[in-house]
Amino acid sequence: MKTKKYQISGKCNSLGRWKTLSCLVGVGLIGALTDSPVLAQENVADRGGSSYAPVAITESFESVVKRMKAVKGGVAKTHQDLLEMRYDLSDRASEDANMSRGKPLQAGVRVKLSEDVSWQKLASMKAGEIKEKGLWPKGFLPLPHPDHAEGGMIFPKYHIAELKKQTGRDLQRFDLDFAMPDQFLPEYPPAIYLTTRPDMGDVSQGEVVTTDNYFVLFNGLLNPKQLDGLRLLVSPVPQQQFNLTDDRRSLRPSMGVSCFDCHVNGHTNATTHLAGDARPQAFRRRIDTPSLRGVNVQQIFGSQRALKSIEDFTEFEQRAAYFDGDPVIAAKKGVSILERGSEVHAMAELQSILDYPPAPKLAWDGKLDPEKASENEMRGQKLFFGKAKCASCHQAPYYTDGLMHNLQTERFFKPVMINGRMAKVDGAIKTFPLRGIKDSPPYLHDGRLLTLEDTIEFFNLTLGTGLNEEEKGDLLAFLKCL
Repeated sequence: MKTKKYQISGKCNSLGRWKTLSCLVGVGLIGALTDSPVLAQENVADRGGSSYAPVAITESFESVVKRMKAVKGGVAKTHQDLLEMRYDLSDRASEDANMSRGKPLQAGVRVKLSEDVSWQKLASMKAGEIKEKGLWPKGFLPLPHPDHAEGGMIFPKYHIAELKKQTGRDLQRFDLDFAMPDQFLPEYPPAIYLTTRPDMGDVSQGEVVTTDNYFVLFNGLLNPKQLDGLRLLVSPVPQQQFNLTDDRRSLRPSMGVSCFDCHVNGHTNATTHLAGDARPQAFRRRIDTPSLRGVNVQQIFGSQRALKSIEDFTEFEQRAAYFDGDPVIAAKKGVSILERGSEVHAMAELQSILDYPPAPKLAWDGKLDPEKASENEMRGQKLFFGKAKCASCHQAPYYTDGLMHNLQTERFFKPVMINGRMAKVDGAIKTFPLRGIKDSPPYLHDGRLLTLEDTIEFFNLTLGTGLNEEEKGDLLAFLKCL
């Protein structure tokens, strides 16, 4: 394999993008790029030169648009090559598992292995041996943002089209498009279930809730405070890429994004972003938007932030995360200052009644009803709470323990730069609830696992459970019941 070396520029990378590993540039990082989408890296700097992005942009907006459009195709191809190298992206629907409103779940293990190794052989090896031989599946490494150096929110095309039709807002970026194929995303629009009215089932009426229809859909169903909280959750506010300033990433000035633009209908549409917590840029984690269903039973919020209340999370998102955690940028672009005692509280109250989808085979304790479950589902439950070690973190009835855990995946691979994302140490990650898991692909905090089968293989290796093929099938059957 050929290896080329580049000096990374302080303003843009070899593709001419703004904010390329700008934090790494401050220490004079020299990168080694290979012909493979996975990039080898030597002497990686853990600290950047500055935590602050430039506020006053000296390049004209027209020049930025022209420059970024010129390299857009190359950026897209680089990420697409990575996805195709890692995964089988074919459309293979499950024959026995659909999401709440009928979209089929994708079936099968999609993470690709090296030709000379099988899942069984890999599971029989020690972590150190896998690391030394470089056999850790590429699809199990952190998944970078489609343009990790640039980052920012990217919305699925169908959501962009629906918002434009309903409200006239346009969340299309001129520099990037959403990359993950539609078949691996949650169904759209997602169902809405309320803890206050479980008798009504899905109350979405098949609509995407926006400022145009929220009142018609929910007046008479929510109390006035909840209704006002919903109004705020669907109201757009300025955000890093979508705002009125000349360093936005939309062609037209924008009023911004709403909470429900990512958490559509209180669930998710798998909108991609970067976590605002870490620096430098290469160490920031891609975010797969989590569902808001069942936040009433959760104790911490954010994949690594461990915020302690829904109110904290709501306020943090709009005042910090929307602007990459940079208050100077927020002040420039128009931060939304929410009033804690009324606005934040109303938004949190609405989020607190978003429920999980019905699970007909589960009893009151969250475990299978033996009279309704099949034999392989019951075997899968036994594995879940036993040999597979899933319940070490995912405890019934909602299949979370409200904690963060460090899987120490760095045992299996050597640090590597992947399209601008430094894969080194994941650290502790929140235990996300598994109730309604069928409705929330792709999986893991950054969406690196496309199917439930991928997820089973990932944890079979990281937890060292040694499941055989029959046991994996039984465990999958149980997960589909949740």
